[in-house]
Amino acid sequence: MVSDHFETRAIHVDQEPDAATGAIIPPIYQTATYAQEDVGITKGYDYSRTANPTRTALEQCLASLESGDHGLAFASGMGAITTVMFLFKSGDHVVVCDDAYGGTYRLFRRILESYGLEFTFVDMTDLAATERAIRPNTKMLWIETPTNPLLKVVNIAALAVLGKEQSALIVVDNTFASPYLQQPLALGADIVVHSTTKYLGGHSDVVGGAIITSNDKVFERLKFLQNAAGAVPGPFDCWLVLRGAKTLALRMDRHSENAIRVAHFLESHPRVTRVIYPGLESHPQHELARKQMRAFGGMVSFIPKGGAEQARKIARATRLFTLGESLGGVESLIEVPSAMTHLSVQGSPLEVDPALIRLSVGIEHHEDLLADLAQALDQE
Repeated sequence: MVSDHFETRAIHVDQEPDAATGAIIPPIYQTATYAQEDVGITKGYDYSRTANPTRTALEQCLASLESGDHGLAFASGMGAITTVMFLFKSGDHVVVCDDAYGGTYRLFRRILESYGLEFTFVDMTDLAATERAIRPNTKMLWIETPTNPLLKVVNIAALAVLGKEQSALIVVDNTFASPYLQQPLALGADIVVHSTTKYLGGHSDVVGGAIITSNDKVFERLKFLQNAAGAVPGPFDCWLVLRGAKTLALRMDRHSENAIRVAHFLESHPRVTRVIYPGLESHPQHELARKQMRAFGGMVSFIPKGGAEQARKIARATRLFTLGESLGGVESLIEVPSAMTHLSVQGSPLEVDPALIRLSVGIEHHEDLLADLAQALDQE
């Protein structure tokens, strides 16, 4: 049965009980190769770099969750992003949001530019500035929304119109929102990418990535590139992400509920200068976020009084918020992006304020999270 409801699809798409044993949970096909019925005649699988039944189940589930036709799984989010970039050649131009993940910036600037790709970084909340950045050789608009770590919200539908006028692909990194909170393909995007390490996996125990699209031609090329370049996940990693996806809706609701409480608490705290969260009315794209997203997600950024030194003191002082990189797990994390996830952009036009703190708000009881932040903010 195919359901219109996200929660049902997350549990059931390509995850029927095993035909051989009746096992409710799809098995982990921990194999590298497959017996062939005759020379070149297979039962659909020949080698696990090309395809694996556990990976197929994950890819079909993720495609369904993003309301797309095709899904591809990768060994990491960066593996997925790198594979997307293989669609382009020397001389092609890409417009990129100016608040991008540090690893994405590093890949684009420090690796792909040396192969002749051209990149322009622009504030994509400014549609006019984005339009000016588009050139005759622009082949893609690379969007993050909400962005990392400043949580800007970009108008996907409006940028899709701009991109299509140029015949440029619209690619959205949907990691921060997850498929439950935001559906870029329905808003006009051509490709969605994820670090499945984050909310889709949800338990900080797996590294993975994904690409979803409804464009048949693009999918065929990406499928070839997935196999040719080989940045594929193992079956156990696929199984872990598939398990995590089953509870994505429940977790994202709780992440969002906790994050708005944290954001309101920080906004009213005398030792906090600025709070950035799309769910706050003070956020410049709050109304767009309300229209584009189901809820506002679990990421909150803020700047304390006292600058960078105080930010580091706070990050060291939390007890429930663990000092660490990554995000999207059930546990709460705290980091200082300028010295951690976004170290690679320091000294560039995308430099992050050293006083900025980024929170990945988990699903613990909100009272405990607020108490932890309160005691950390009281550090002298």
